[in-house]
Amino acid sequence: MIGHGFMGAAHSQGWRVAPRFFDLPLAPEMTVLVGRDPAAAAAAAQRWGWAESASDWRAVLERDDIDIVDIVTPGDTHAEIALAALAAGKHVLCEKPLANSVAEAEEMALAAEAAADRGIRSMVGFTYRRVPAATFARDLVAAGRLGEIRQVRAAYRQDWLSDAEAPLTWRLQKDRAGSGSLGDIGAHAIDLAEFITGLSLETVSGVLDTVVRERPLLGEGVGLSGTASSERGVVTVDDIALFAGRFSGGDGYRALGSFEATRFATGRKNGFTIEVSGALGALAFNLERQNELEFYDATDPAGEQGFRTILVTDPVHPYAGSWWPTGHMLGYEHGFSHQVVDFVAAVAEGTAPRPSFADGLHVQRVLDAVERSAGDGSSWTAVG
Repeated sequence: MIGHGFMGAAHSQGWRVAPRFFDLPLAPEMTVLVGRDPAAAAAAAQRWGWAESASDWRAVLERDDIDIVDIVTPGDTHAEIALAALAAGKHVLCEKPLANSVAEAEEMALAAEAAADRGIRSMVGFTYRRVPAATFARDLVAAGRLGEIRQVRAAYRQDWLSDAEAPLTWRLQKDRAGSGSLGDIGAHAIDLAEFITGLSLETVSGVLDTVVRERPLLGEGVGLSGTASSERGVVTVDDIALFAGRFSGGDGYRALGSFEATRFATGRKNGFTIEVSGALGALAFNLERQNELEFYDATDPAGEQGFRTILVTDPVHPYAGSWWPTGHMLGYEHGFSHQVVDFVAAVAEGTAPRPSFADGLHVQRVLDAVERSAGDGSSWTAVG
């Protein structure tokens, strides 16, 4: 694993726990964690269960005992590391968004396609696909329970930047992060909306805004929760992203979607909601109540209609059968174990895992189209 921040902890949990609850066709060995600071990497490796640590990822890619490379670094390094890993014959799991630009994502997708011809697998870490309730929502749509999809409403709301004096981290710098709320959490809304509905965004119309344009710089060795310096730096990404989108669909009908991504929704800590409306029914998912799915069946008798809450913890539900008895809840970290399960299975079976680098490229193109639409005031901008 290259990188060891917040996502490093989450991915480590996935690698460590998945083999203990699921019957995997291959046994993952947590061999080496890589970080720029040798002392910090060593401490993270010991804490999270990695056998050793290193500071030179290029040297690690040359090792014969490494089969999979898991990339959890900031977005500006994804392309370089992933391309080198694929060229070295390593299977690659890369955190989202895939890259910082469409050009980088295109190069990565082409490299992944060429590597697949050699049996090398790659996947993007859109982990919310693997929350059991979200996967179950996809299954209901695929089974035709909602009929023709007509409208999607997706919103990802956080408030961790609502304090104007919070320091300027790498996530607020476009050269490091690629974009702000749009790419950081809006990418999740795009991917999960498409995953659940089976539809693909083809045109968008959006607006972006930066609420706080300057923030205190981080002092030497100071983390996000530490004390910032008296100097200030410019925020170069968006704080709020709002956009409408049209999905491709059959018979000439194109479902309409509305999307919101903000890190200024005061009081919302990780509020990710998706509602899908169809001709025969509807469903609603809320990440803050992630073990539940609301389902409305419009074919019920008139006197019995209404949203009902399904507790998605039964053994028949996706992934749930390998964990606890029905009604014993799963949490945020379980999606990362499910990600490991699916990726390891694809590697063992020689199949193409999803979401692929091509899927990640598509999301990158949607992000780019939203930025272009917001930048020039276009009413509708084509994806790609």
